[in-house]
Amino acid sequence: MAKLYIVIPAYNEEENIEDIVRDWYPIVEKIGNGSKLVIIDDGSKDSTYDIMKDLARTREAFEPLTKPNGGHGATVLYGYNYAVDNGADYVFQTDSDGQTIPNEFWSFWEVKNDWDMCIGERKGRQDGLARVLVTKTLKFVLWLCFHVRVKDANTPFRLMKSSVLQEQLALIPEGYNLSNVLISVIYARRGLRVLYKPITFRPRQGGVNSLNMKRIIRIGKQAVLDFRRINKLLKKENI
Repeated sequence: MAKLYIVIPAYNEEENIEDIVRDWYPIVEKIGNGSKLVIIDDGSKDSTYDIMKDLARTREAFEPLTKPNGGHGATVLYGYNYAVDNGADYVFQTDSDGQTIPNEFWSFWEVKNDWDMCIGERKGRQDGLARVLVTKTLKFVLWLCFHVRVKDANTPFRLMKSSVLQEQLALIPEGYNLSNVLISVIYARRGLRVLYKPITFRPRQGGVNSLNMKRIIRIGKQAVLDFRRINKLLKKENI
C-alpha cells in the first residue's frame, strides 16, 4: 500500500478552507496507510490557520502547518520537502481556491505506477482569458529558455513519485516562486515519464485572487531572468 501526501498551500483562504478540507480529506482517509492531507498556511492575515486547527481536531490524517509568508512557490516547496521527509510514497499538489475537482484525482491515482509525474492539463479553463494568455506565453518562454515543450507547466494538479521528486528538489533554489514550473522543466529536460491528463479548472470558488495583471507582469520579467540563470545551472549538471 502506498502512502500519499496531499500538499496544499493556503493564503488568506478563510472563505474556502473549510470546503477544501472537507473535499480533499476523504481521499487520504480512503487511501490510508499513513496518508496525510497537509495544508500550509503561508502567513495568512485572516483566520485561515485557526479554522484549519479546528478542523484538525476531528481529522487525524489532516496536518495544518503554518509558516511566515513566502509566496506560493516557496510554500509549495515547503510542502514537498515536508512530504518527502515524512516518508510519503506519492505527493499530490493542488491549490486552496477550489478550482480543481477532487473526484478527478482518482484517474491519476490509477496510473501512478506507470509515470514519474501525472499532471493536469487545463482544458476549457474558466478562470479568465488573462490567465489563459499567461499560460500560453509561459509555454513559449520555456521553449525559448530551456528548449522544452510542456503542455501546462504550472498546473496545480500533479501527482508525483516521491523518490523521483526528491532528486529534483535539490536543483530548485530555496523559496523559488515558480517552483512547479521549474519542476515541469526539469522532468522534461531529463526525459522522465510524464503524463498529461485533461482536468476541469473552475473559477475561484471564494475569496480574492492575490494575483493581478500588474503583479503577473512583474513576476514574468523576473522569471525570464531566473530562467536564464537556472538554465546555466542545469547545463552544468548535464541536464
